[in-house]
Amino acid sequence: MPRRVTIDDVARLAEVHKATVSRALNAQTRDQVNAETLKRVKRAARQLGYVPNAMARGLRTSKSMTIGVIIPDLMNPIFPPIIRGIEHVLQAQGYTVLIANTDSHDEVEVSAFESLLQRRVDGFILATGRLDDQPVVEEAATADVPVVLVNRDSGVGRYPLVSGDNARGIELAVTHLVELGHPRIIHVAGPPNFSTTRTRAEAFEAAATRAGVEHDTIYATALSTDAGFEAAEKLLSDNGVAPSALVAGNDLVALGLIRRLRVQGLRCPDEVSVVGFNDMPFAGDFWPPLTTVRMPLREIGAEAARLLLRGIEAGEQEAATLTLPVSLVVRGSTGPFRS
Repeated sequence: MPRRVTIDDVARLAEVHKATVSRALNAQTRDQVNAETLKRVKRAARQLGYVPNAMARGLRTSKSMTIGVIIPDLMNPIFPPIIRGIEHVLQAQGYTVLIANTDSHDEVEVSAFESLLQRRVDGFILATGRLDDQPVVEEAATADVPVVLVNRDSGVGRYPLVSGDNARGIELAVTHLVELGHPRIIHVAGPPNFSTTRTRAEAFEAAATRAGVEHDTIYATALSTDAGFEAAEKLLSDNGVAPSALVAGNDLVALGLIRRLRVQGLRCPDEVSVVGFNDMPFAGDFWPPLTTVRMPLREIGAEAARLLLRGIEAGEQEAATLTLPVSLVVRGSTGPFRS
């Protein structure tokens, strides 16, 4: 069996001290090495086929240099940008991101959490927060491991949360529709056990009341296209007359609403305007292109990663909430009210 290449071998070939090699090959300390030396060390490591021993480093630093990220639905287009933001920050610091998808099942979430914990991850970013009973939050508290919540809160006030300004986003949507003259606006919200749903529903009620327009809120069973379609079907069958405008719980729900309106023979935006939420990738490619609230998804992921790193380094966390600004992107799915 060939002898394992060591850090001493790399140091000899690069003609530097082995401590310099260690700093050069560690993402957290390589900025302490000048550019020419860093290039020489990397060249020597490649030439020799040197692979850093992450396990040995973990024993020295008590860190595995891995982070667990648990998301509820890998098929939801908002999560890839969030994950990209997380990876952008963590990889630059030498961390590896381990991603688990739960399909919104409690037992899968707990199993994923325990599996990642057994792999000695240094912390977790959870995008699965709910306001009802959530076993993984208790698991995290028992394990005493650093956790940052992203996008949705768990309602327990124990962990930091990074999200977009949901209330402001709804205010922008309602103001836009009121300025277009819409007299009756319905908010098709997400499931009521999501913090995002509660915040947006409360903001919608307040904004519509201030504007003096007729309004109501109904709840979709999920934040999906199918759930949006079903919600629109129920709305149309219960009321008979469509509202002049709809504000959706997210862009997927908005897409389902538009599909159901089309089945009904109602044109968007000529007869019913629709506003989404999140500005997920390809929202501008819908037909009509979707007016929606733009959430800074990649920035949300990046800030969550930074918060987690600070908590890991400090050995403690504050249950602070970081709210990032949002904006309204006006496209073709909204237009003036036509009586």
